[in-house]
Amino acid sequence: MTPTDLAALIRAATLTVFQAHDLDGSLVPETVTVERPRNPEHGDYATNIALQLGKRAGVNPRELAGWLVDELRTRDGIADADQAGPGFVNLRLAAAAQNAAVATILEAGAGYGSGDELSAARVNLEFVSANPTGPIHLGGTRWAAVGDALGRVLAARGAQVTREYYFNDHGEQINRFARSLLAAARSEPTPEDGYAGAYVDEIAADIVAAVPGVLDQPADEALETFRARGVDLMFTHIKTTLADFGTVFDVYTHENSMFDRGLVEECIAELKASDNLYEADGAWWLRSSNYGDDKDRVVIKSDGDAAYIAGDIAYLKDKHDRGFNHLIYMLGADHHGYVVRLKAAAAALGFDPQSVEVLIGQMVNLVRDGQPVRMSKRAGTVITLDDLVEAVGVDAARYALIRSSIDVNIDIDLDLLRKQSSDNPVYYVQYAHARLCALARNAAELGVTASTEHLDLLDDPAEGELIRTLGDFPEVVATAAELREPHRIPRYLENLAGSYHRFYARCRVLPQGDEPAGDVHAARLSLCSATRQVLANGLELVGVSAPERM
Repeated sequence: MTPTDLAALIRAATLTVFQAHDLDGSLVPETVTVERPRNPEHGDYATNIALQLGKRAGVNPRELAGWLVDELRTRDGIADADQAGPGFVNLRLAAAAQNAAVATILEAGAGYGSGDELSAARVNLEFVSANPTGPIHLGGTRWAAVGDALGRVLAARGAQVTREYYFNDHGEQINRFARSLLAAARSEPTPEDGYAGAYVDEIAADIVAAVPGVLDQPADEALETFRARGVDLMFTHIKTTLADFGTVFDVYTHENSMFDRGLVEECIAELKASDNLYEADGAWWLRSSNYGDDKDRVVIKSDGDAAYIAGDIAYLKDKHDRGFNHLIYMLGADHHGYVVRLKAAAAALGFDPQSVEVLIGQMVNLVRDGQPVRMSKRAGTVITLDDLVEAVGVDAARYALIRSSIDVNIDIDLDLLRKQSSDNPVYYVQYAHARLCALARNAAELGVTASTEHLDLLDDPAEGELIRTLGDFPEVVATAAELREPHRIPRYLENLAGSYHRFYARCRVLPQGDEPAGDVHAARLSLCSATRQVLANGLELVGVSAPERM
């Protein structure tokens, strides 16, 4: 019995109690909260449903909890129930009901943890979207890992997810990049507002080699050559780097295409027609303050050029026009103003502002030898995705970036991530999976076969803890999807690995010496198989490998 199954059972029991005592059954929520008590002595699970509903139903919560305890004790799968505190109900599951989760996991296989509650969602998930003026830096690397994991988690719960990269190849930053490349090719100092570093020199040299005589072209023509070629080379590098990192996008959209396809012009005409764009001081302004923004925003500047937001508005409309009903933007810590701005733009275009969701991520700090590594993109001292992968590998880099909430700054400790010990979280989890694979190989050599026929023999407390932890996985994935918190997956995996190691230390899985293989060995081996499956499923959700040997 999984927590979801137990929640349904408790809800049914609550409805029965309400009916028996002539209470309003409409008060009983569709979803009942079920939690694991911090102290295992209090039971396997607990619910606060009596505390939640007592006063609303006109009943003392403790009395309601007592009625519910009596009803739950009659239900199949419940070994015992008791009332605690001001209205909590603690539950112990019958061994057969609890251990059935093992068979459920083995039957579901790679699908265990999936669901369909988000099947109506057509999600456009935009992340990274770094300017093509340099390699992906550490902040962008965090989004590459977290965004990809979020896409996997949402898809696991039924959403149709399209991962999209918005390539910002329009605007002044591209002009600065082109001037920097041309200066590097001519061995001139980097422009004051330009970009420096070995990557600029390398791209400039590649362009000179590919276009003989480019430095003899007129200045404007040479600058355009370096712009077009430079952006293309940088774009190719970024796509390759992301793919090598395990992050592959379904769609790459160029900002320039918003202008080239006339989408910006169409969007502006539509906003003018709806009177959501007005002229003042020679510029055209979006009435964003009518939709929750703190002020109106300039869309067309007084010199006739489009402001940065013009492309963003056209892009937002383009996403909706492509059939997406939910847009998720993953932006850096300095983009808080975009939250209200994008929602206001959606409302001005006639879309539901709730269809726009903006996730703001905090900074990443790199630590080496106990000291922070300083970064500056324009100075050329940026730490890139390639640098991090070279230092610790794809798995360690992804796992370290995903396992913390995006709401907090994180320190990436290179020394820790290189360790092959339990201090290194990714190693700890992967080692548990590899250990289980080794166990399966040893079982095959001994002729021991996993079986779910005698799961009732799994009655050790360590076995119960492991099974309940396995049963939590679908709810963990569902919560990670609902709250947009993929970090819940690696944290869960670490707890699961801990539960497994404790179980393995206490319960002998395979026979030793001349001991014949018995039903308990077959049952424990099936529990190990289920654990291996859940570890693999969880690692897949964060894009980290599940090694069979370490």
